[in-house]
Amino acid sequence: MGLSLTEDIKSVSEFKKRIREVFTQLHRTGRPVVITVNGRPDVVLLDAAVFERKLSALNLQALLAESEADVVAGRTRSARAAVRAIRRATKIPR
Repeated sequence: MGLSLTEDIKSVSEFKKRIREVFTQLHRTGRPVVITVNGRPDVVLLDAAVFERKLSALNLQALLAESEADVVAGRTRSARAAVRAIRRATKIPR
């Protein structure tokens, strides 16, 4: 997800005048649009589908970070031991 400095940064007054065009651009490009107030970035708009994908990626990243911390701390076990524990916990026969 890139950002086009010439297309994806809009002043709040420009956004108000062209809201439908900005929404169309968001859906068409999938890129965020930065809305500025007094020349400074204020909010970022994202297409809902793009937002959901980004949120899923962030959630996965958080889970991976926890897993990496476990590895660094030595909180691991072999795959064989993990499968045995799962079988015992769920009463799955061999």
